[in-house]
Amino acid sequence: MPLSANNPDRKSWLHVDKNSDFPIQNIPFGVFLTRDDIITIGTRIGDTAIDLGALHQLGYFAGIPLTDDIFLQDTLNDFIADGRKTWRAVRNRISEIFDAENKTLKENTKHKEIVLFRLDEIEMQLPVHIGDYTDFYSSKEHATNVGTMFRDLDNALLPNWLHIPVAYHGRSSSIIPSGIPIHRPQGQTLPGDATEPVFGPSKLVDFELEMAFITTDANDLGEPIPIEEAEEYIFGLVLFNDWSARDIQKWEYVPLGPFLAKNFASSISPWIVTLDALEPYRVEGPKPIKPQLPYLQYKGKKSYDINLEVAIQPNGAKETVVCHSNFKHMYWNMSQQLAHHTVNGCPINSGDLIGSGTISGPTPDSYGSMLELSWKGEKPLKMKDGSERKFINDNDTVIMRGHCEKDGTRIGFGEVSTKLLPVYKKK
Repeated sequence: MPLSANNPDRKSWLHVDKNSDFPIQNIPFGVFLTRDDIITIGTRIGDTAIDLGALHQLGYFAGIPLTDDIFLQDTLNDFIADGRKTWRAVRNRISEIFDAENKTLKENTKHKEIVLFRLDEIEMQLPVHIGDYTDFYSSKEHATNVGTMFRDLDNALLPNWLHIPVAYHGRSSSIIPSGIPIHRPQGQTLPGDATEPVFGPSKLVDFELEMAFITTDANDLGEPIPIEEAEEYIFGLVLFNDWSARDIQKWEYVPLGPFLAKNFASSISPWIVTLDALEPYRVEGPKPIKPQLPYLQYKGKKSYDINLEVAIQPNGAKETVVCHSNFKHMYWNMSQQLAHHTVNGCPINSGDLIGSGTISGPTPDSYGSMLELSWKGEKPLKMKDGSERKFINDNDTVIMRGHCEKDGTRIGFGEVSTKLLPVYKKK
């Protein structure tokens, strides 16, 4: 089925600002609460949210084999489970309905009142029920920086890193959508001059600039996914802030890895941008430094040119952009991650979330965490209000944004914005 929705010449009859992340070539998917307190699955063009449940009930998806309630649910899991053929057909149809030359809905005032919403009339929800969450560690620059800090440059990358996409399984219950504030976590830490741990608030709360992909039902127990088929099971991507408490992490991570340092919160952007929409932005990834085993070898362009930035906004002050990076820097790509994840027969389900790991680039301004940007706090960052940051302060808001741009066409992810509140106190 052709990707007609990606036509760069297509215009919409809905208003779209020149620098919008959501032109008609994007057509992301999300879940929102409407002005009538109804939860529905929807999409977005410009600053207009579109109720796909209502659109379906009004007959606009005629000819596409969809169940009556496919968009009348509070998650995208069932729609995602239908597979790429359905995703593509629906996305193509949406682009036709909202094409500037199509008058069917454009001139139907009654239907438009039912289907269309201003952004201030909706409340975005978590788009999928996340059953399982895996976080990779796939940026060579990030792994090298962290390894250099805690070991030395010659031993920065551990022996396995260039051979396997390293990962761990995280906690899905604390993954939240943009706009939901979090509290500073507490736990055990080992102060630098101490021999025994102490309990208290983390002093080194950090963001991690990541992206995450969301899967469909992919394989049975025991069945690996070949690398050449991996993209068939990836629905789309979101921005992902995998919050970390560095001091808690340093004390707890040996021998089994992070636990309380990571499971207190992870934040995602609410609109899922499909892999189909990202097709024009494929690029070559980094070349392997060491030969990779056959199940991790691939052909073609498997990386994506996605510009990323992170800003910190102190309470009541203007934001300061502290990082400019790009998803294309990832050493291990999504196809390799999914092939490795399943090579032992691990089943992947609809709605699983797979984090990229912190995305750091080759220059100091492209590092994807405060741990790196301030180099363990040794080089504080100056904010626009004159204050300094080594890590994230109480009442700071961390904002991540991402977009692709090529030949005059831009699509993006919007933002994931999260405020860090002080330690939770029972009211």
